[in-house]
Amino acid sequence: MAAPRSSLDPRLPVLVGLGAASSSAPVVDLMTEAVRAAAADAGAPGLLGAVDCVAAAQGTWSLTDPARTVARRIGSPGARTLRVEVGVSQQEMINHALASVAAGEHDTVVVVGGEARRWLRGGGTETDLEHEPPDRVVERPPDFVAPIELAAGIVLPPVQQYALIENALAAARRLTPDEQRDQIAALWARFNAVAVHNPDAAFGAPRSAAEIATPGPRNRPLAHPYNVWHSSQWTVDQSSALVICSAARAAETGVPPDRWLFPHVALHSSKAVTLTARRQLATWPAMAVLGRAAEHHVGRPLRELGLAEVYSCFPAAVRVQQHELGLDPAGTPTLTGGMTFAGGPFNHFVLQSLLAMGRRLRAEPAELGLVTTVSGMLSKPGLALWSATPPAPGRAPMIADLADQAMAATEVVPVAETPPATPTPATIASFTVTYGGADGLEPVRTAIVADLPDGVRTAATCEDAQTARLAVAEGLTGRAVEVKDTTFSL
Repeated sequence: MAAPRSSLDPRLPVLVGLGAASSSAPVVDLMTEAVRAAAADAGAPGLLGAVDCVAAAQGTWSLTDPARTVARRIGSPGARTLRVEVGVSQQEMINHALASVAAGEHDTVVVVGGEARRWLRGGGTETDLEHEPPDRVVERPPDFVAPIELAAGIVLPPVQQYALIENALAAARRLTPDEQRDQIAALWARFNAVAVHNPDAAFGAPRSAAEIATPGPRNRPLAHPYNVWHSSQWTVDQSSALVICSAARAAETGVPPDRWLFPHVALHSSKAVTLTARRQLATWPAMAVLGRAAEHHVGRPLRELGLAEVYSCFPAAVRVQQHELGLDPAGTPTLTGGMTFAGGPFNHFVLQSLLAMGRRLRAEPAELGLVTTVSGMLSKPGLALWSATPPAPGRAPMIADLADQAMAATEVVPVAETPPATPTPATIASFTVTYGGADGLEPVRTAIVADLPDGVRTAATCEDAQTARLAVAEGLTGRAVEVKDTTFSL
């Protein structure tokens, strides 16, 4: 369907280029390749020389300003560069591009991310090609992680925190350990079935629910109830890029109308609530706020949309979002196969989501497609609705930071600044177990989030293997414990 160029606001931001790269190469090479692919996808290679801003999502790399290298390589050395820190929602980064185009600050913006972890593990060495900082660094909010979480060692790897959410969810829904295991595995088997048919999936081999659920040498348990094949897979060589420009720039550079994609809703929250501060660990009212705003703007329930890519770093993220957005809990809200099977590059999967979504929307221009973003440990939500059909005349896209509304909807508790110095009774709000032993399959360490008698939330661990085995077998949520410093005992 042709975009009616003449009737559109010339400053309307449109997504015109979708590009990806997955070769074994340094990350800045992958980024450059993805940006060139995005310009080719737009059908207007001349866009590359007109780029006036390049925004790069910070990855696991420590390069000074890869956006500058990309800008120079594509023929736009004067472009403004941004490095967007980990902890800034990927939707917020996209919204920055959309808003800057709508406001006339830029006409053509590239948004790019990349990881080359597999290449590095194979012996590659990154070379920092820039010596000056980017024009701007978009920083994450200061309260992204609580000091008590760091002190208790439950922040890295993040699988621990998502396992805490998953076990809180199981307790809230009164699931037995078998029911919890089977529900998670069934959801992830459905995601895997999508990845099997995704030619770009990094780990697209078919896996049954039983394979995903069963720990073993090829599916190591990471943090109860999660195994390797429940987890986002970071060790990939993947880059994705978007080219966003004004409707006027798209028209003047000859982007064919059938390449144009339109944001109808683009929402994020720039403020974070860390895991331990949320009274209800198994809910995410901030995402519900974004969902209701989106539904009101487009006049349709999100559950009616036929195309969705829900952020899928771990099963709990999907399960909680399905509930908060009113999506079918038995559904499969992915076009890629998710971050476990399609590949989960550390901080730009939403760009990959948009590539898959954009391709489908071009083929089905009457549809709206939902893409969500998770930042941190359900710390900050993001949500967008896209279509190959523009918004109705006189109806601008809703591009907004709903931080205040999201924060107001989130019930919080005080979090201990320092752990109890003397033995103190507490009640477990959630738990997880990590593994060790000669084969890596033995439960050895238990981590908890717990409520002290004065209502203050804390975190602690226990290195007793018997406690860890009990936690795996029976669960610990709701049990009374004694906490001292960052350790606990039953």
